[in-house]
Amino acid sequence: MNTPARILLLAAIALIVVLPPAPGETPRTGRNQLSAKGYVRLNTWAQANDFYVRWLDRDRTLELSNGLARLVFTVDPHQDSRKARINGTEVWLALPLVSQNGSVCLSQIDIAETLEPLLSPPSNPPGMTIQCICLDPGHGGKDPGFQVGSQDEKKYTLLLAKELRDQLKRAGLKVVLTRTTDTFVERAARTEAARKQGADLFVSLHFNSAGGQHPEVKGLEVYCLTPEGAFSTNAGGEGDKRGCTGNRNNEKNMLLAYQLQKSMVRSLSIEDRGVHRARFEVLRDAAMPAILIEGGYMSNPGEGGKIFDPAYRRQMARAIVEGILAYKRTVNG
Repeated sequence: MNTPARILLLAAIALIVVLPPAPGETPRTGRNQLSAKGYVRLNTWAQANDFYVRWLDRDRTLELSNGLARLVFTVDPHQDSRKARINGTEVWLALPLVSQNGSVCLSQIDIAETLEPLLSPPSNPPGMTIQCICLDPGHGGKDPGFQVGSQDEKKYTLLLAKELRDQLKRAGLKVVLTRTTDTFVERAARTEAARKQGADLFVSLHFNSAGGQHPEVKGLEVYCLTPEGAFSTNAGGEGDKRGCTGNRNNEKNMLLAYQLQKSMVRSLSIEDRGVHRARFEVLRDAAMPAILIEGGYMSNPGEGGKIFDPAYRRQMARAIVEGILAYKRTVNG
């Protein structure tokens, strides 16, 4: 966010603003006391950043829009209020929205670590460009990853990595892999290899499984590191909230994950399960912007069949390349 917008935001935090009333409803008045620590009224933030606010579905779905962006938030108390859509792509907030006295409130962590990186993207310093990509084919050797019938995840992450390597090289980028054969590599050694080889980005490749009991589950997820002070998306509100090495790249982690999620969902017509947060070891220890892709569910008959198909993996690799190039253009200004 630029300096004038930050000044506006700080000034606006003192305002008492309520959400727009439903049609025919008398506007709410009175002083609202916000007890949730580290939260800002969503209307306050919207006003400071020139967003128009309206209900798409009263008390369930709230839209913020202007000429540049459209944000849709889940407010329904019966659903997970961390789910949001930013310009059509699903993104999980680090912390849930909070409702208080008619106002919907957004965490300051999400303002800084989720919204700002996507609405006011960070830029690299002059002369710094994205040149080298480290691809990390998940699992390998004694670690097969998910197994569906006779198919091991480790086989298909390596096949995808090799296809992606070739396409990235054709796009003019240098590429290094954490493994090129069916060998076991410790997690800590993966990010260390990326650091030693001067990688500018770290992309870990995986496929998912919901087991034989849930063959209907499908879709794409891209993970970036959980910011300090928040629980990971799938942690159920429990666990670690501490910061780690990779948090120094929070803004670029989120931007990279978003660009990859957007590109892959658009190109593959795959179900959008959203950008998630996690403290996976390969994300915690990365010295450069890093993401982990879960490229679909091997346990879903339709999606699994695609993952095992070389033509589909070529298409997936192309979508990943397009997402990386979109990120590169954005941070290079």
